Amino acid sequence: MRWTSRLIAGDRPGHPVATALVLALLIGLAFAPFLFPGTKSMAAASRICIVIVLAASYDILLGYTGIVSFAHTMFFAIGAYAVAVPLARGVEGWTAIIGGMFGGAVIAAVLAALIALLSLRVRRIFFSMITLAVASLAQIVAAQWRDVTGGEDGLTFALPAALGPAFRLLPEPFLGVRFDGRLITYYLIFAVCLALFWLMLRIVNSPFGRVLMAIRENEFRAEALGYRIVIYRTIASAQAAAIAAVAGGLMAVLLRYNGPQSTLSFEIMVDILLMVVIGGMGTLYGPALGATVIVLAQYYLRPGLQALSEATAALPLLPQLFHPDRWLLWLGVLFILIVYFLPAGIVGTLRRRRA
Repeated sequence: MRWTSRLIAGDRPGHPVATALVLALLIGLAFAPFLFPGTKSMAAASRICIVIVLAASYDILLGYTGIVSFAHTMFFAIGAYAVAVPLARGVEGWTAIIGGMFGGAVIAAVLAALIALLSLRVRRIFFSMITLAVASLAQIVAAQWRDVTGGEDGLTFALPAALGPAFRLLPEPFLGVRFDGRLITYYLIFAVCLALFWLMLRIVNSPFGRVLMAIRENEFRAEALGYRIVIYRTIASAQAAAIAAVAGGLMAVLLRYNGPQSTLSFEIMVDILLMVVIGGMGTLYGPALGATVIVLAQYYLRPGLQALSEATAALPLLPQLFHPDRWLLWLGVLFILIVYFLPAGIVGTLRRRRA
């Protein structure tokens, strides 16, 4: 167990139930193509992997550092466009993907550091308003700069042949699963996301991460101890932005498309906030569970409500109540129940009860 503790930086979910949920999630994602075969299931699993990284990177800001930013999707979109633009312009596939992810991470980190240095000296609410304004400006640029971003229509592109559905790694299916380009794409996304999540665990459990938590709890005391608060928050912002940019590049690879609505919309920012709050701020494992809940709801809540509506067709009111168009209502009810019964989020509340 000692080597496992070192591997995850000594940070565990903190409760047997939370540990079981995280392990089930890890095993489910690792073997998703075999446990849940089908194009829709693989697409859902791929999106869960990417969104886990996106939500966890935001948790570094909100949960560990106490920064409320509304511009996190901007860095997500930067990474996506950094991959999509060269691919759409005919740059060689792997060069565009690897170079785009690296370049997008660098651009996002530099931009986040500049925004932080210029804005973090003001009060938190004003910083949040500044990031909201920057995110709105990014949406306008993405929609209007058609020569580069494709405008509202976005960019569609082709991936390397090894990531295409026509590619066959094995001539025959194994355990009912075809070893084709879609499977390679999934495990590429899974491996990169797993490495990024491990990196974030190392960051928040390092001495640097402990300082971030100290600043979150009492910034005046941390400053009195000699820590330069703005510098630490700036570095945290740059790290979170770089990781979000890589996640955006993976999203572009998954969709084979990128546009303002797929990576830059304010709805995505709201979803990220919900994921972090539902899972538990300042835990990393919590946003992973929250991301899974939200993505599964987005993919399967409507079909589930459709089945319930049809099953209760002979009863009064229930078919209308379970109508699939009301899936957002039920998602809101689920969110209210989680917040009411688990006020610190899933992992956060379980940790408090264990303590």
